[in-house]
Amino acid sequence: MKAKRKRKRGEGTRIDKILVSVLQRRFKSITEEMGLTLLRTARSPILCEARDFVTGLYDAKGRMLEQTEYIPVLAFALQPVCQYLVEYFGSDVYPGDVILHNDVFTRGNQLADVAVFKPIFHEGHLIAWAACKGHQADIGGPVRGGYNPEAREVWQEGLRITPVKIYERGAFRKDVWDLIFANIKLPIVEEDIRAEIGGCEMGVRGVLSLIEKYGRKVFEAHVKYLFNATEKMMRHEIEAIPDGTYEGESYVYYDGFHEGSRFRIHVTITVKGSDIYFDYLGTDPQTEGFVNAPYGASVSAIILTFLMMVNPDIPHNDGIIRPIHIHIPEGTFLNVKFPGASTFGNSITGPHSDAIIKALAKAVPERVTAGWNRMHSLVLFGKDPRKEAPYVDIMFNALKGGSGATHGVDGYDHIGLINCAGGILAQDPEMFELTDPHILLKHEYVTDSGGAGQWRGGLGVETLFKIYGEEVTGVVMGDGVEEDARAFGLYGGKAGILNKIELFYPDGCVYSPKSKEIVKGIHKGTIIHQIAGGGGGYGDPCKRPVERILKDVQNGVVSIEKAMEDYGVVIDPLTMRVDKEETRKLRNPK
Repeated sequence: MKAKRKRKRGEGTRIDKILVSVLQRRFKSITEEMGLTLLRTARSPILCEARDFVTGLYDAKGRMLEQTEYIPVLAFALQPVCQYLVEYFGSDVYPGDVILHNDVFTRGNQLADVAVFKPIFHEGHLIAWAACKGHQADIGGPVRGGYNPEAREVWQEGLRITPVKIYERGAFRKDVWDLIFANIKLPIVEEDIRAEIGGCEMGVRGVLSLIEKYGRKVFEAHVKYLFNATEKMMRHEIEAIPDGTYEGESYVYYDGFHEGSRFRIHVTITVKGSDIYFDYLGTDPQTEGFVNAPYGASVSAIILTFLMMVNPDIPHNDGIIRPIHIHIPEGTFLNVKFPGASTFGNSITGPHSDAIIKALAKAVPERVTAGWNRMHSLVLFGKDPRKEAPYVDIMFNALKGGSGATHGVDGYDHIGLINCAGGILAQDPEMFELTDPHILLKHEYVTDSGGAGQWRGGLGVETLFKIYGEEVTGVVMGDGVEEDARAFGLYGGKAGILNKIELFYPDGCVYSPKSKEIVKGIHKGTIIHQIAGGGGGYGDPCKRPVERILKDVQNGVVSIEKAMEDYGVVIDPLTMRVDKEETRKLRNPK
């Protein structure tokens, strides 16, 4: 008898396309269950309220099966790390292992964003990974909270955690755990890492239930088909973009050391058939300060921005990134070279996205948005006198500006940063006061903050609160305070308003900090005033229907003055009626 040809793993398995769809949706459901577990068990408001985390599943090679993007800039930074773990540990991975990682020079995106990975085994075979990554309230280093605008190298930012097992074959590594957390200032971080471990355990259970139901070979064969089908969907989207080369640029302002400094992002995007190439030759060298991004954060920025311009129903797995090719020269400030500082890297996503949007606006004008408001944050830490305990808060509720408008749709109000893309939630006002030694005085939309346009930019917000904490320090880290950094308009649309932070001290002094600065000795009774700007407008403002502008004025979104100045609509302040004749003269001058 002739020897039978040995079949490769999964070869010959009949593909059931309905099962492919079922698996894809079940993967999504599992990552959502992981997220709910983390959301309900984490302690820090950064996680349990703002939802600054991501959950994901990956195959045995570290390729993304699915993810739930509570914050997209974290989501697309997980696959490179998982693939690194596969390379790093090789066969030295066992059931019951739990691995911790945050290192930006081994494919992480920010030291404060700590990831937990758990391998999933079935009958002795590694079949998948479950992962959670969340922003921690502290990660060691000289500044509590993990943001140090004075850092010049990575060791001045926090603790680097290269891949390390905190559980090995199910046994808790107390020595490793104690070594890590002896270098972190806040006990709450230990509890939040345990919450991440719990989220991963939900992922393990979910995947094993699928294996037990369908079998490992069927599972692997259908995952392979899912990846290929997703790649085909993404290639179809790219083919809809006209072939060509498109260039865009934007700037990041001030590195924390050199007044007036600015740094250029230059991207050349080339579309060839069903492939798209992002090349950053011409981008400025890395800065002296922390205004740099590690490669992982920049890749995440590219992918999340591009995904805004394609079919939103494409599954998020390894297939979507196969046709995307990226070149970011090492040593530029979008691919920081060791040992440079890079904590601001996630927040560079805003200006990075600006460059991509400006480039692709020339190719797909009806798919892009106008500019989004940029990051401008005040991280506060000190002692809460009610508890005689330390606290840290990133003040998410105050930094959420507006998004840019797009063709046919106004921008979102108070949505937050493009790298969060609606994932980050503002704190509940009552929880804000319970968690922090602060009293909220005002939190409102800002009239006229969104850029005028046929479709208006999203509104920003104004926030005032009083501090009664002790030994309080503020870390300002942001952008968007320079005129050229306002959220830009497109096709005749106007820019959103600027960001602003002011401190009103009890003695009557008013202090306006720089966009990257540590503000020490904030006294009890100080009032913080912050404005998060609006998004840019899209299209000629004079094409916006008069009745919509009247409604905007009635709702306090647009002032009567700006209705006339920007939109050419005259409204009587007493009757709140449109003066049709004067409006016609303004909109259609002869």
